[in-house]
Amino acid sequence: MFDLKKFEFWFIVGSQDLYGEDTLKQVAEHARIMTGEFDKDPAIPGKVVLKPVAKSPEGIRKIFEEANAAPSCAGIITWMHTFSPSKMWIAGLGVNKKPILHLHTQFNRDIPWASIDMDFMNLNQSAHGDREHGYMYARMRLPRKVVAGFWQDGEVRRRIGVWMRAAAARLDGEHSVVLRLGDNMREVAVTEGDKVEAQIKFGWQVNTWGIGDLAERFKAVSDGEAENIVKEYEASYELAPELQSPGTKRTAMTEQAKIEIALRALLEAEHAGAFTTTFQDLHGLPQLPGLACQRLMEKGYGFGGEGDWKQSMLVRAAKVMAAGLPGGVSFMEDYTYHFEPGREAALGAHMLEVCPSIAAGKPRIEVHPLGIGGKAPPARMVFDAAPGPAVLATVVDLGDRFRMIANEIETIKIEEVAPKEAAAMPKLPVARALWKPYPSLGEAAESWIISGGAHHSAYASALSAEYFRDWAEMMGIEFVLIDRNTKPVRLRDELRWAEAYWST
Repeated sequence: MFDLKKFEFWFIVGSQDLYGEDTLKQVAEHARIMTGEFDKDPAIPGKVVLKPVAKSPEGIRKIFEEANAAPSCAGIITWMHTFSPSKMWIAGLGVNKKPILHLHTQFNRDIPWASIDMDFMNLNQSAHGDREHGYMYARMRLPRKVVAGFWQDGEVRRRIGVWMRAAAARLDGEHSVVLRLGDNMREVAVTEGDKVEAQIKFGWQVNTWGIGDLAERFKAVSDGEAENIVKEYEASYELAPELQSPGTKRTAMTEQAKIEIALRALLEAEHAGAFTTTFQDLHGLPQLPGLACQRLMEKGYGFGGEGDWKQSMLVRAAKVMAAGLPGGVSFMEDYTYHFEPGREAALGAHMLEVCPSIAAGKPRIEVHPLGIGGKAPPARMVFDAAPGPAVLATVVDLGDRFRMIANEIETIKIEEVAPKEAAAMPKLPVARALWKPYPSLGEAAESWIISGGAHHSAYASALSAEYFRDWAEMMGIEFVLIDRNTKPVRLRDELRWAEAYWST
């Protein structure tokens, strides 16, 4: 669904006229070679676009103004090949509205010990020029990511790629809509939030559509259209035996196919990248969208249950960041704990809506009563999440600002904790994930709670916390990380200090 090469990242290399035309030609040639190599490296997901060497205040401001106006420009990479006096950059940086990555590198890896002379020193002085450049970012209090190291090094390119993916998600959000079908679940606090401030901060338009709009589209879907989607189900997933022949349960699956078709058409008509549903507003639908929501998440849409629009847009952002990477991204909810000493773990799931991109094997479509919402038993995919490292991230509205909380976790096989004969959890027919949070279940839960973390989150096995940090910093929101080194007592103090920072 996402072609990250459609996102451009402008490479602006700084110098000045003082060094003469021959030096500037070498600067431009080095930048050209670097740009070409970046574009061939799969670790660099976006398209790197080389701009003319920046050497005057007027030229620098012009490049930034053009970047602001370029709809495909997702971010800017700056690098000072020589010494580029930073007062030249004030006007350009002052008007810039794109995320910045300050690359601190040099064209040559090694010092040419036997041949080095002053001409070489004048040409290759990033160690000098980037410090001048970095001062101006600090002086102007400008957010940016700094990546230091040799430009051909794999870790340097990986970090550039992380930043590019976050910037692509940011730009995607500026042109997206969260389509809310109904309101949030009644009396729930954390799913509420300031939608005007969200549009200011994130770019997302968060608006409500009546469930009747979806119900009317659902009624108009033909049996033939639905059967085509059912064939996709049969090709991609395992079907429970009772769904393989005509009957009530196969009809339930076909109804989910119709909901999927209707919902996707509504999302496309409104240019929406994410959506929410609530089991308290299902008028005109035969069942809660379950399988339909899972399928649309699998195709790249963000989703939030119970009207949680903040997590729906976060899931979408994570989907964009994860495009083409191994692993998956899903809407998630902490459900229950296992407190056995030495084997502590958290079980995550939702009523129905967990994305199959995180599945360990082929998902199985089943139909069972839901026990909530007052509708017919819905079809859903049932599976266990694949084991391995993952991240839980959530966005909450604190009233005066948004905060993101992220927790590094390790997803494990359920049989590592459950008795062998019960590991399949036959009476819990939902998609689920079992994980050990860092630094421990107790410390992670305490840290999440004192940070105000929601019970809903974006679960990402395709991403590390670095992606979410980069995205949060581009959005200008607070970021709280819970990892192996977190101590709740220390975190409590850090949150108090953050109040002072964010209130200025």
